[in-house]
Amino acid sequence: MKERLNEVKHQYEKGNLSRRDFVKYLGIAGVAAGLAGGPFGMIRQAMAAGRIRFDGWGGTTSQAFRRYAFDPFTEATGIRVIDGEFGDMDSYLTRVIASFPPGGEFNLAHLSGVFDYARYVGLEFHTKLDESKITNLSLVMNAMIEPYRKITPDGLSAVPYNLGQTGIAYNTKYISRDKAENLGASLLWDDEISGRLGSWGDWRTNIWYAALHTGQSPNDIQDMDAVWNALSAQVPMVRKYWASGAELMSLLANEEIHATVAWSGRVAHLQDQGYPIAFLAPNGCYSWQECIFVMKGTDIDVAHQLLDFMLAPEASIAVAEGQMYPPSLDPSKVELTDKIKQLPAFDPTGKLEGYLFADPEYWNANQLAWAERWDRIRARG
Repeated sequence: MKERLNEVKHQYEKGNLSRRDFVKYLGIAGVAAGLAGGPFGMIRQAMAAGRIRFDGWGGTTSQAFRRYAFDPFTEATGIRVIDGEFGDMDSYLTRVIASFPPGGEFNLAHLSGVFDYARYVGLEFHTKLDESKITNLSLVMNAMIEPYRKITPDGLSAVPYNLGQTGIAYNTKYISRDKAENLGASLLWDDEISGRLGSWGDWRTNIWYAALHTGQSPNDIQDMDAVWNALSAQVPMVRKYWASGAELMSLLANEEIHATVAWSGRVAHLQDQGYPIAFLAPNGCYSWQECIFVMKGTDIDVAHQLLDFMLAPEASIAVAEGQMYPPSLDPSKVELTDKIKQLPAFDPTGKLEGYLFADPEYWNANQLAWAERWDRIRARG
């Protein structure tokens, strides 16, 4: 029994066994052995230290979480936060679905967009948080909480954490500000930067900007043929479809590309490092909010502790300055720093009026057909 328990503990610590299955085994082993001390007691002691897994976007974003939230949380509670990374939302969801039981090895995830929240709820991967145990949630903008309440009126399965925009980054050595502002979204179809254009591989982002380029509302596209034609024409112009924030920053910093769709926080990092990269938020700029989603089966008490710790102004502001995305904290309730007030996508009112977010019902309803069509168009390029 002792050897088997030690092996189970070893596999759990290596990450080869989910917390749920580990706890299940401990329960079975404890009942079978009829003991509370010995090796079982030893493993219970190991469990007391606790741990929870968090998956995020990697790079500078993960570094900010690690330095300003996870390490201080572990120091305060003794609970370890295990980092995981993903490059895009669809591939991560595939991994979550493929885990056994589905979602079982994952706990918390830094999900992007309300539509992702709706997808996870639709798959019944959600849980129900006890908001009374996340007191700092009262400091968060109502405008960021309400979209989630509409999807799960009986209880949240996530807390909003930050917001940002996917706008257009361009190198001011090669593209003037006047030209960029005059062309807006159509800068991404400018013949003069053909071959020096970048884009994210994400189907939503490309369709969103093709909608803007063709004069349509991204949340109510009436002429999809125009969108597909625009994307087909753009593919040969694109030098590289980047797959991560780190790759986006490298392509811009090394001047391999002169313009691309880009995440506002990553552009802010490049500007902070002295690169001549400007951020354009054209009319209809793709705005989004990110949340910390809690998977079904997660140790909910530990999740409450971590979420409340992360939303505390001290941690939230530090993480925001580190990842360079505005926090979800309401500026009318919390005094934010000058650095945050200067970040792209920051809204001093806390009401987010005029920001265009993706309609989750609209985009999720078209996901399969549009993602497949986008893959075919990109492959032909």
